[in-house]
Amino acid sequence: MRKVCKECKMFVEKDKCPNDNNEKFTDNWKGRIFIIDVNKSEVAKKIGINAKGEYAIKIR
Repeated sequence: MRKVCKECKMFVEKDKCPNDNNEKFTDNWKGRIFIIDVNKSEVAKKIGINAKGEYAIKIR
């Protein structure tokens, strides 16, 4: 089962989020978004994503 960081919503496979070093995760999420180029992505700018990767759209 994949888990999602509760702070930045990035999908994580380790015990710490590589984006913000958070250790709080959830497995209750809906929707995914893939950010490939943070500098060119209007979506990343609007929702405050600073690193490329896979993110959940909504978490609980």
